[in-house]
Amino acid sequence: MSNPDSFIDEVTEEVRRDQMYASLRKYGWIGVLAVALIVGGAAWREYQKAQETAAAQAFGNALVAALESETPEDRIAALSEVDAPTGAAESVRAMLLGAEQAASDQDAAAADTMAQVGANTDAPEIYRQIATFKALSKNDSNLSAEDRRAGFVAMTQPGHPLRLLSEEQIALIEIDAGETEAAIARLQAILVDDEATQGLRRRATQLIVSLGGSLVAGS
Repeated sequence: MSNPDSFIDEVTEEVRRDQMYASLRKYGWIGVLAVALIVGGAAWREYQKAQETAAAQAFGNALVAALESETPEDRIAALSEVDAPTGAAESVRAMLLGAEQAASDQDAAAADTMAQVGANTDAPEIYRQIATFKALSKNDSNLSAEDRRAGFVAMTQPGHPLRLLSEEQIALIEIDAGETEAAIARLQAILVDDEATQGLRRRATQLIVSLGGSLVAGS
């Protein structure tokens, strides 16, 4: 005669097995669906990456082709027709277009193009800052000297990547306005700023000397 406890254990295990199979038959589709979703999601992400890569390559090729056009007018026209796949890509396209417009002495058009980049909230912040700086730097833009000065002042806040270049532009506006002493003082401050580059210091020095000022503040 078999051991009663062993018999009970076998029956219990059989019942558990039957319950498990019943649960699998009833709810197994959920697991299959979950696996399908995981596999499908991974495939979709790979597809999207491939599409994004293809779009970026097509965009880059279009830019290269546009810049290889023979005349500035042709380059401007070609760049104007390039479709950008993202906000960042649009900023690159527009900045190249603005550079071509500036090189063709179309300063007003270049300033407008750069201003559009600066106002594009989809563009990376550094692109917007550079574009705004370039737009303000155009003397032939539709902005008044005071508007340009106000724009540059906003870019002189501590931590702004174009702070010292903006200070230099303000000094140039002050020179044009006959505010020689203010310009010299601003240029002297640039000379002693630890973040000033050698090129910026050299330009500041040349301007101070040409204005008859001293290279030492207060002298």
